[in-house]
Amino acid sequence: MVQKISLVIPCKNEFSAIGPFLTALTLHLDGLAANGFTFEFVFVDDGSNDETLNELLARSRHDPRIVVLELSRNFGKEAALTAGIDHATGDAIIPIDVDMQDPPELIPDMITKWQEGFDVVLARRRSRESDTASKRWAAAVFYRLHNKLSDLKLPENVGDFRLMDRLVVDQLKRMPERRRFMKGLFAWLGFRTAVIDYERPQRLTGTTKFNAWRLWNLALEGFTSFSTIPLRAWTYLGLFTSVTALVYGTFIVIKTMYYGVDVPGYASIFTAILFFGGLQLISLGVIGEYIGRTYEEAKGRPIYVIRRLYKADNNSATLPDDAAKLSSDR
Repeated sequence: MVQKISLVIPCKNEFSAIGPFLTALTLHLDGLAANGFTFEFVFVDDGSNDETLNELLARSRHDPRIVVLELSRNFGKEAALTAGIDHATGDAIIPIDVDMQDPPELIPDMITKWQEGFDVVLARRRSRESDTASKRWAAAVFYRLHNKLSDLKLPENVGDFRLMDRLVVDQLKRMPERRRFMKGLFAWLGFRTAVIDYERPQRLTGTTKFNAWRLWNLALEGFTSFSTIPLRAWTYLGLFTSVTALVYGTFIVIKTMYYGVDVPGYASIFTAILFFGGLQLISLGVIGEYIGRTYEEAKGRPIYVIRRLYKADNNSATLPDDAAKLSSDR
């Protein structure tokens, strides 16, 4: 029986990486094609402003495996990944980056594990030596904090690069979140999981699209998507502060009864006001994060909007009715 594998490849300004990436895919997948597997390459152009889209279209004219989704603007990697997964048609789906840091040579090993009966096959980095020291430290802190604060445990040093059976993907597509933290959604699903360790190479071309600010926002998305402990922590902090104030107030009353009234301490009062005012603003910020998420979900806007869907017949087409409904009803 012929089985189809879909590779989902989000792209933003990756013109120079597309050629080497497709060459590597062909090199490592041709043997599998001879053994009864077919492949689909679902490229998602996430609002590129270089020649990425034109390069993908040119390649698709000579390679019928290539499907190109052109988003109407840049929606971010999580949305682009969602779009690709929604439109992939394979029996198994593999999200992969075009920059070659997700090695295509791991794909045959992933498929072997899948054939052994695993529903999910994770690619886990053995080390983060290819990252800067600050990024390694930030990643370690994020995983440690997230896995302590949340009941959902994220596998460390595992990104989006993985194989998922169609059963897993169908369940993933049932999740209605619009503010999406894909690593958390993948982990929440569970299923029988195997892990393949690998050494992550340096990026082939270009530069990463995730600067420190975007990584911070992604981490914040992870915390607020799968844990309410930050909210609960402020309840406990407020309780502790109230008890401390009550004890201190009792002490002042007793001291006044025995020793009289002291000269008012303006500096200490000013400091206390600033301290507790700061705590209140921080707590409002934490609450605001959760309210903001609720607000975004309540608006019901689509996760992404597709401008054009390009298939192997070399003709561009507007979004099919069923796909349009999917992108707007999610």
